Amino acid sequence: MSWVEKASVLGSKQSALQHDWNISETQVDQLVKHYKSRLIKEANLENITTLTPIDRKRKIERLVKQMIDEEKVIITSDQMEQIIQQIINESVGYGPLESLLRDESITEIMVNGPYEVFIERQGKLEKSNVRFKDNEHVRHIIDRIIAPLGRRIDESSPMVDARLMDGSRVNAVIPPISVDGPSISIRKFKKDPYSLEDLMKFGSFSEDMAEFLKAAVKAKANILVSGGTGSGKTTLLNVLSDSIPQGERIVTIEDMAELRLTYDNLVRLEGRPSNMEGKGEVTIRHLVKNALRMRPDRIIVGEVRGSEAIDMLQAMNTGHEGSLTTIHANSPKDALGRLESMVIMSGLPLTVEVIRGYFVGALDLIVQTSRFSDGKRRIVNIAELVEENGVIFAKDIFRFNRKATLPDGTILGEFEGTGYVPNIYQRFISYGIDFSKHILEAGALK
Repeated sequence: MSWVEKASVLGSKQSALQHDWNISETQVDQLVKHYKSRLIKEANLENITTLTPIDRKRKIERLVKQMIDEEKVIITSDQMEQIIQQIINESVGYGPLESLLRDESITEIMVNGPYEVFIERQGKLEKSNVRFKDNEHVRHIIDRIIAPLGRRIDESSPMVDARLMDGSRVNAVIPPISVDGPSISIRKFKKDPYSLEDLMKFGSFSEDMAEFLKAAVKAKANILVSGGTGSGKTTLLNVLSDSIPQGERIVTIEDMAELRLTYDNLVRLEGRPSNMEGKGEVTIRHLVKNALRMRPDRIIVGEVRGSEAIDMLQAMNTGHEGSLTTIHANSPKDALGRLESMVIMSGLPLTVEVIRGYFVGALDLIVQTSRFSDGKRRIVNIAELVEENGVIFAKDIFRFNRKATLPDGTILGEFEGTGYVPNIYQRFISYGIDFSKHILEAGALK
């Protein structure tokens, strides 16, 4: 006889009402498994999953309470709530991940295995106390995430990108490419996107730098945001896009929609992977080419990673001023090198000189972001693309000067101007933008 059956027998006795019923976590897990099994057999889970989260919880709560009453199992109200919540998480939710997904202070979740779950909070990584039962449990949650999206993951296709209903991005990998078992990475989607003022308060850049960036966007500067993984590229891209004046037509292009813009004349395009037969793929390059036929004033590409770079540069060079995109690179110099390699990948018969000529005609500014060891994300360079004596390079307008690191890991430094007055300043004047030239003076910034 199982423990659950014994509990039911004991609960049926009148004397059990006075029993001090302290059950272990293992026994709670057994009850969860038992009632989840009954729920699957006796209830229509497909209908339950279509309900709102509140109605879903109420429905499962009512059904499980009925089952507990029927079996006369005696547990405390806290234990009942725990059992019900676990059943909800396992049956129609994301299991152990639910509590992490609800915690708004967490920005990223990394499941390395059933007992190794890490989170990012305020830019710093820490190990979570959340655990899965085993590798099969992790795999079950991966399947639960991707099943409603019509995606698959198996040995022949062991990687998948997906998006949760709240917009959070998910990447999952399984054996044979994930050597130690299935792994999940989740970048959570913030309900209320950050503003320029928010990032300024976080110390990502100075007030003067914010004024310059707002003016540059209004003056239709073509801007490339560069940075490493987790450096805040997409967040900054979203913030910069918010400075675009209303009344313009904007087309956004992403492999997975993350940007959250509030404009009347906005079209959002999203790439699509191939289906199980290897057909139907829609690449970022396809979308950039199509966007040119949609009469956009500005094109915003979430990230350039390949041959679409040439199409983006051509768009910037042919009247679509004020376009924005990001690139994965660790410095403005690296960004130009990567961009050059991507254009070469397009297969067009272009010389290096012609490609670099595209850069000067297309790009105005490179904004370099970085995530520091103290968890803060900062803009470390705002540079203008210039050509001097036939050499093309990024010339700093503003930069972050790192000075020291405190024992607690806090990084000290200041944002400063280099004293260089960029060519884009003349465009500020011609566009009638209110911008104080003294911001461009050398020295510490406000």
